[in-house]
Amino acid sequence: MPTLGLLPTDKPELELTSVVSGSRRAQTAEINGVVTVTPEQLLEDGVPSALPVGSLVLITGTSPFRLRGRVTTVLELLLQRMSRDGGAGLAVRAAPGARSPFPPDIVDRATRLGIALLTTAASAERWEGVHEEIQQSRLMFAERRAAQLSSLVQELPAQLADAHALQRIADWLARSLDCQVLVSEPERVLAASPATAAEQLAQAIIRQSVDGTLPETLSGPHTQLISLAPASAAHTILAVARRTPFDEADLRLLRQAAKLLGLVDQAHREYRAASDASHAARSAAFELLLDGEAEKARRVMAKLAPGLLETETARVFVVETQQERRDLTARRCSTAVGQQALVVPDPRDNRRILIVHPIRSDEDAGAEVSAELTRLVGALGPPSSLGGSGIYSMPLVADALHEAITAQRFAAFQPDSVALSVHGSDLVSLLPQAEAQIWARRLLHPLMRDETQWESMRETLPAALAHPKTVAARRLRLHRNTVMRRASRAAELLHMDFASISDRIAVALALELVTQREVSAAPQLTSSQPPSLARLLDTPQVHAWAQTLVRPVLADRRDLQSTALAWLTSDTHAEPAARALGLSEVTVRSHLRAMEDHMQLDLATLSGVRDLQFSLHVVTGQPDLRSDQQGLSFVAC
Repeated sequence: MPTLGLLPTDKPELELTSVVSGSRRAQTAEINGVVTVTPEQLLEDGVPSALPVGSLVLITGTSPFRLRGRVTTVLELLLQRMSRDGGAGLAVRAAPGARSPFPPDIVDRATRLGIALLTTAASAERWEGVHEEIQQSRLMFAERRAAQLSSLVQELPAQLADAHALQRIADWLARSLDCQVLVSEPERVLAASPATAAEQLAQAIIRQSVDGTLPETLSGPHTQLISLAPASAAHTILAVARRTPFDEADLRLLRQAAKLLGLVDQAHREYRAASDASHAARSAAFELLLDGEAEKARRVMAKLAPGLLETETARVFVVETQQERRDLTARRCSTAVGQQALVVPDPRDNRRILIVHPIRSDEDAGAEVSAELTRLVGALGPPSSLGGSGIYSMPLVADALHEAITAQRFAAFQPDSVALSVHGSDLVSLLPQAEAQIWARRLLHPLMRDETQWESMRETLPAALAHPKTVAARRLRLHRNTVMRRASRAAELLHMDFASISDRIAVALALELVTQREVSAAPQLTSSQPPSLARLLDTPQVHAWAQTLVRPVLADRRDLQSTALAWLTSDTHAEPAARALGLSEVTVRSHLRAMEDHMQLDLATLSGVRDLQFSLHVVTGQPDLRSDQQGLSFVAC
């Protein structure tokens, strides 16, 4: 903004001189425009009824003080009007070097009213266009200030938990005023821009802490110190320094930035206090749920989240991320699920976040929360991962947590780093992929030697192994005899019996690995021993998967394990299994339905039978994987 002090510098041709030397008013008064009048206009029309705020009134023509009496009276009225309307100054024409044309009484009146008196030796022609230039300058200043304030507001955090908000505002202030910026407390630096600002401004901070004063300037750079929260007695200080002085516009912008910094700092303090209290309550509630004390957990959360735990069932999710990102990830989880779930950092593992999602009805499977968490983990990227449990009763949250942790371990092997339930985990993704590819290609090698034959086999066999021949033919839109001929030829080449469930499972798994899990590079063996199916299943992640599936089956008071083994040995036929067990066929089918419920598998599908066979083999050692021996004997042929 132009001022009476800057106008002579910016426009020396106007030859403006202050009548009262050293007048602060003559230096700092802002000029919003120029109003030109003549002595004759003042005498004939009188003083204008209103003047724009910040006007510089220029009296052109002959010096009015050659006339006395009435002109002096009009000038006194003009000074009063300028004082009322916020005028900046009064200027008259005078010859260069002439003594002040203002009478002493006019000077005294102007001094009392705070109106600057000036003289100009420039002609009226030189003043033409000055008013328009001032208006254009004011417009540019207003636009620049609006852009600055808009930019400053953009730096405000969207969330109170944004730990980088102070630094962003400090960086903005350093760029806008071309200065060094430091926001600090007595014990620590909250933000510095550039990073060396703390060293440069140490003198100002020490001076303030020792003297208890906020000096405007120190030796060296021009320095400003502002307390961000004087009313609350907080000791957060904003210190800025630069080589050139701060003008009034800079100081106003600095004070506005300080207000925003103070609000952000206060919000951070209040957020931390509330967050600490909330975190303690939520952690206590979670520990009570793990101990089976659901009612006590509800009382703890009653005021913090009314009704949150007032359900009979819940799901548990586990998010694992990098240690340094856990707190931020926990806040993002809380934001994602809102008031639908209880979110706490795991006190036992500094990389995990635990989420309990109460399930409110039989139709609610927690899909919305799981979808939000899946999107969040996808946005975080590796190595973050998400595991989830099935639906458990509230007293069994500890069991749900165990399942969720197991699922999270599987998630690291999934393409999307997500496993929302152990029971829904993809077993094939848990296998060591290089060894699995080698095993599958060794097994299918007789089918893959001829390209034409392989094309027909890879098209037909998946359906032929998983469904009765008539159903497979309908799905493939082939004749039933064609399906039977191709399946028989494949069994002959592989030296296998497709009436055996073990052989069908092995070939179907190999086909899935080769056709759906194609690798870009040729797989390499990590040991000299050829891989076998048993070795593929002998990994920690597969053991954890199998134990989770089989645990409820083994815990059932009925001997479901024996039924499952007899059913698999009988190639999934219920009648011979019932005879071998000495049970009725109805009982065998009842046991199978119970296993489906416990393991959440569909035993009418080949993949469901495969997961049952593999999980039982891993946990109990039975049934035998006969296809391994057959496959190895074939390779030797």
